Amino acid sequence: MRDPGDRPDPDVLLRRVQEVEARAKRGKLKIFFGFAPGVGKTYRMLQAARDLVTEQHVDLVVGVVEDHKRIETARLLLGLALLPRRKVQYRGRTLDEFDLDAALGRKPQLLLVDELAHTNAVGARHPKRWQDVEELLDAGIDVFTTMNVQHVESLNDVVAQISRIQVRETVPDSVLDGADAIELVDIAPEELLERLKEGKVYLPDQAKRAAAHFFQRGNLLALRELALRRTAQHVDEDVREYREQHGVAVTWPASERILVCVGPAPSSGRLIRAAARMAAGLRCPWVASYVDSSPARPRSQEDRSQLEAHLRVAETLGATVTHLSGISVSSALLEYARKHNVTRLIIGKPTHSRFWDRMRGSLLDEVVRGSGDIDVHVISGDSTSEAPPHGAPPRGGRASGWHYVSAALLVAGTLAVAVGLRSLMDLPDLEMLFLLAVMVSAVWFGRGPSILAAALGVASYDFFFVPPAHTFSVDDSRYFLTFAMMFAVGFALSELAGRLRRQQRDAQAREERTAVLYALTRALASTDHPARVAAIAARHAADIFSAKAIVLGALADGELRALGASPEGSQLDVKGIGVAKWSYEHDALAGLGTDTLRGADALCSPLRAGQSLLGVLALMPREKVELRADQRAFLDVLCRQVAVALERTRLSEEAKQSALRAKAEEMRSSLLSAVSHDLRTPLASITGAATSLRDDTNLGAGTRGELVDSIVDQAERLERLVANLLDMTRLESGGIALRRDWVPLDEMVGSALTRLEARLGARTVKVSIAPDVPLVSVDPVLFEQVFVNLLENAEKYTPAGTPIEIEARSDGERVEIDIVDHGAGLPSGAEALIFEKFYRGPGVGVSGVGLGLPICKGIVEAHGGTIRAETRFNGGAAFHISIPRGGTPPSLPPPGGGS
Repeated sequence: MRDPGDRPDPDVLLRRVQEVEARAKRGKLKIFFGFAPGVGKTYRMLQAARDLVTEQHVDLVVGVVEDHKRIETARLLLGLALLPRRKVQYRGRTLDEFDLDAALGRKPQLLLVDELAHTNAVGARHPKRWQDVEELLDAGIDVFTTMNVQHVESLNDVVAQISRIQVRETVPDSVLDGADAIELVDIAPEELLERLKEGKVYLPDQAKRAAAHFFQRGNLLALRELALRRTAQHVDEDVREYREQHGVAVTWPASERILVCVGPAPSSGRLIRAAARMAAGLRCPWVASYVDSSPARPRSQEDRSQLEAHLRVAETLGATVTHLSGISVSSALLEYARKHNVTRLIIGKPTHSRFWDRMRGSLLDEVVRGSGDIDVHVISGDSTSEAPPHGAPPRGGRASGWHYVSAALLVAGTLAVAVGLRSLMDLPDLEMLFLLAVMVSAVWFGRGPSILAAALGVASYDFFFVPPAHTFSVDDSRYFLTFAMMFAVGFALSELAGRLRRQQRDAQAREERTAVLYALTRALASTDHPARVAAIAARHAADIFSAKAIVLGALADGELRALGASPEGSQLDVKGIGVAKWSYEHDALAGLGTDTLRGADALCSPLRAGQSLLGVLALMPREKVELRADQRAFLDVLCRQVAVALERTRLSEEAKQSALRAKAEEMRSSLLSAVSHDLRTPLASITGAATSLRDDTNLGAGTRGELVDSIVDQAERLERLVANLLDMTRLESGGIALRRDWVPLDEMVGSALTRLEARLGARTVKVSIAPDVPLVSVDPVLFEQVFVNLLENAEKYTPAGTPIEIEARSDGERVEIDIVDHGAGLPSGAEALIFEKFYRGPGVGVSGVGLGLPICKGIVEAHGGTIRAETRFNGGAAFHISIPRGGTPPSLPPPGGGS
């Protein structure tokens, strides 16, 4: 018997099935990987492609292949379908570029795209060719491509150290990680150098320069090792995936988690790449974190831009980006690390002088001492740049000159007050006034002006109050301690005030975001209509991001249509619509400030709720500036809220439709049940009577008369049934036009009683119409039918011989009518149900299909009235009708009058 512990995890199986389904829709990517140009990547790719065409008859198209004037490579292109290149004018030259739209339109089974790291010409949809390949894969097209190890993003700085050449064209590691296959094209470095000498790699002049720089044997050996390691890493991933799929091992050790601390310093780029390599080697997730511990003033625009660039690189390399805040950088880092089970923490080696460590404390020392079981990796930064020391003021964040002048004026005013109070206060008490000025300067003007205020305060106190007065000489040496304490306390107050300002700023930002999300959630919860949800979302997005906003919903055919826009209105141009379509089709951020269609005026974010992609939120900022990382994260949260609301409206509509279908099915079943019985019974009677009349010639005259009467009665019953069905249909479709006329109420009641004279028989009907009841403006034919149906209903459900009462009275501008019977009354809770179509009371042997009372309700409401039913306390049912008089009836001419 199998051990239950050996059973596969259902969550793992479900995730595996979902991954297989996702891969089935996506094209397959194979990368021919080499350690240097000239190893034969393109040649091997063409060989593999020709084998597929020959052996499997694959529909193959050459999208772009560079033969570099190598005869052997060009020969392999013969006989293969070539995609025409796109002509692009750039700086007076005509460039032949890969035509992405043509490839998507042709949609071959396999496409060859050489040089994955290539940078596209200006104006292309994507800045990089690897992004073109991603779009091809999303379209279900298999791709063969080539690249060298020096173009791997996480190895960029390592390659630069080895070759002393900075490679500008890089490919994110996530592209290699997502490749279905990587084939290493490898030759010995000696053989590659020989090929270089023979002119099989570059032209002779280029070959000489390459041999003197990049193509040195040591460089090639090191690059070859990197390529082998990167390929082995991918193979290891394949092996692990295979083991998981085939159940080779059911348990795995807990994976590690890496946290790297980044900042605006250029050296952070090296830390990020080191973390990416370490995470790739350990096959573990990693987080790039920035701790905002700056004083009250924000960082400069240059620092913010540099920080955003670092965080974007980290995201591209597969990191989770998080922003932390706290008074202490080390405390914030370690708190996050412990909370998220981080096992390795990467931090930069300090490059500033020891002076800052002694003055402000060492970040590295604090992290190492507080790390506990967390491994701390200290990595040096770039030698060409130096990070600002921890705790140093942010560049560009200095206070303005006016703040310094204001702080000086504040000290001057404090001095004037102190001079005026000198006779009333002791000398030590006056110190407090200057400390107050320092604290006010720190709160209002920042740290720099507050330090100036502290220095000026000490000098003023010494010059004007410390004996001998009006000199900077000091007779009592103890005052030096007083001066030092005044300055130290002033400095400490400025630091505390700065921290309070920063904390206030952070708290205010968090409160604003929380308030925005709360207001958005409340507003979205108040409606279940997609257009109103879109309008609410666009209005809030416009306020938050200072932009025009529009929400585009996805139709069944995948096309996008505008659901709602911000109050000032917005409309996407052709380029903006293209950005929105791309964002929707690829479920990714696109447009302004992104890697896709970066130059567009609109920034588009998909609206996804679970597995449903519902549309796109498009932003058109009033100022064409890129969103910060925290703003992009907030945009993602906002889009998810909007998507959930749109999904809720969709599900609500589907629920309504399901309820309508269920109701319609119930009505259909009720109609078939009722109509089949009520049609079959009179038809059977008619058929029986008619057959007897036809076949039995010996029937007496009396019997024949009874049979004829029976046929007539049952035909009238059928007529009433069909008439009720037709009336109900016309009422529901709005096809009945009221033909109003001024008629007396007793006339309609009398006509209804005449029509039902045979059915009512000897039953007593008491009619009591008050004398003040005026003529009413109604459709006499339809309203007579109301009385007929109500009287018929009373006749069916009350014992024979019990009376029926009809009363009418005038009540202001309305006429109140009551029809009362003396039967068993209505079942409890059925007062409203009896006006539903096909609802029938519990009477035994009562014919009908349950349409009489719904027809009454429809006719009364068409006249602007109301009808309700209730059970009387002394037995019986009462139906109350209230209708408007319809204005002032016309005056009648006097009797005997004439013209």
